[in-house]
Amino acid sequence: MKINLLIPTQFSFIFGFFFSVISMNAQNETYSSPVKQEIADTTFVNLKDYSKDFIYDMKYATEDNFLKAKVYDCAECVLRLKTVQALIAANKDFMKKGYKIKLYDCYRPLFIQKRMWEIVSNPEYVADPKKGSIHNRGGAVDISIVDANGKEVDMGTPFDFFGIKASHNYTKLSGKIKSNRAYLKKVMIANGFNSFDSEWWHYNLKTGLKDKVSNQKWDCE
Repeated sequence: MKINLLIPTQFSFIFGFFFSVISMNAQNETYSSPVKQEIADTTFVNLKDYSKDFIYDMKYATEDNFLKAKVYDCAECVLRLKTVQALIAANKDFMKKGYKIKLYDCYRPLFIQKRMWEIVSNPEYVADPKKGSIHNRGGAVDISIVDANGKEVDMGTPFDFFGIKASHNYTKLSGKIKSNRAYLKKVMIANGFNSFDSEWWHYNLKTGLKDKVSNQKWDCE
């Protein structure tokens, strides 16, 4: 009996061709994967969305401030992303020693600056909104530090004390207070901030000084 060997050969050829086509199609397929959204470092963001390691005492969202008036609708710390990143880095350094940053004020929209100016129209205490301040640029924070028990470290004066005693250059303080101020200043400068001579609590991000004054607003939850 004669056996036809052509049939399995033909089948093998057809199967091989079909498999090659499938393989080529599979190689040409594109698979979508999640793409991480990159945002500019000048974008305004909320600090609490990036870290839960801060203590908040947002003075201007209360009447417990030198204005004796609530000028913020809600207590949120909004800053430019690069300021947030530098602030988180500084806070990590403080946390290594058992401290955390306590925030009094962050970004201040221009319309808030105008509210403050209407209450106290004195450039010694409030920046003229015609010029704006680094707070209006999203590059400044008013801060102190608290210890592991949440107690505020003694800096010699309260926040927003307008007098010579609040200055970094004032020396008639106890050794402990001078050490506390020096520690705060050292860590902040090491993480990209500049101090403000007359206010121990005020720090500017060096790379934020040339950003534009902004009237960015945020929604209160």
